[in-house]
Amino acid sequence: MASAQFKVENYLAKSFITVEGKKNSDNFYIIRTGKVKLQKENPVVAEDPYSVLGPGDFFAVISCMSGHSRIETAVALTDVSLISVERDQFGILIQRNPVVAMKIIRFFSKQLREFDQAITRLTFKNIVEEEPSHLYNIGEFYFTRKSFNHAAYAFQRYLQYCPNGDYKNKAVERLKALRAPLRVPENPQASSLTRNYRDNVMVFCENEPGQELYIIQAGKVKITKIVDDEVLLAVLKAGDIFGEMALLDNKPRSASAISFGDVTLFAINKANFEGMVQAQPQMATRLIQLLSERIWTAYRQLENIMIKDPIGRIYDTLLIQVEKQKIRIASKESHNFEIGTKELVNMVGLPPDKGEQLIVQLLENKHFRLEAGKIICTDLAELEKTVQFYRKKTVMEKKREASKNP
Repeated sequence: MASAQFKVENYLAKSFITVEGKKNSDNFYIIRTGKVKLQKENPVVAEDPYSVLGPGDFFAVISCMSGHSRIETAVALTDVSLISVERDQFGILIQRNPVVAMKIIRFFSKQLREFDQAITRLTFKNIVEEEPSHLYNIGEFYFTRKSFNHAAYAFQRYLQYCPNGDYKNKAVERLKALRAPLRVPENPQASSLTRNYRDNVMVFCENEPGQELYIIQAGKVKITKIVDDEVLLAVLKAGDIFGEMALLDNKPRSASAISFGDVTLFAINKANFEGMVQAQPQMATRLIQLLSERIWTAYRQLENIMIKDPIGRIYDTLLIQVEKQKIRIASKESHNFEIGTKELVNMVGLPPDKGEQLIVQLLENKHFRLEAGKIICTDLAELEKTVQFYRKKTVMEKKREASKNP
């Protein structure tokens, strides 16, 4: 693998290899020999404060493949030899060593699920482990809201995966009331890799086992989750990939996918996934780019939740929007966020009365103003400095608390 195509870099023990926060980083590393320690200034929940990696392990993939700043610092614990892979070399790497690609995809899938669960737990406080027995509750949720097609789908799947479950008789009663078959109807498209769905049809339901991932060929798909109410997590479009987590880590679906208008999907199952990764490296590259972007977004959401000062979370939420769009952050660089104050308060998850006070505080900052009801920042560099201040403040508060409770 370490041919002329890939650069080999050697570092002495205690050397810094990557630095948290560094921008424009377009390579990642695979360890040939030695040990590397990964650490973060303020680790988020759902991850260890630091980790030690050895030969065959990889790091800095998230920042490289998503195009965002480094989210961790890597230090050589011993003398190390590393393979440096540039972003545009990823397809070559996959063709030569698809095992590496599968290792990255599986690790990312696991990490993303852990981050998503942590966000849901911290935000909504009542997450439960995904498992097929919860399909009955999903059916009841949709039944009471008169979304009868979705309800029937969930009840049918409950009976399929929990044929002797506690709610078997109730699920049967519901399906009879809906005049829906007790068994999941045969899908005439099941043998085809191309699937077509009409508007508002459930592709899969949260808590059901997953057998396929999907690439959107045309149309849009809503990703939703029931947390007290139906929460819209994302609207995906042509070229996007979804459903990969259940396929790769053998866990039930963590969210539902529902067609948003007519949609055409390309389905990939477990049997042909690894072969397709090797035969179509561009697909694996796209999947890892997508997972990297999702992990980066989830990581930044967890960072935001950890900021204790609510005005700090307001500033950081705005910075996340800038970073997501990869907008240049520079002194005197202005940006119209195209969102109003109520939308911002909702994004941070604050109650309206508390949010109003914080918006007043935000607009007292000379670098922010409202124009036609939209929030504008007149200096993105100052926004970034302000967020860095609140992050450091959070780190200091955590250290003080730790010293009081050793």
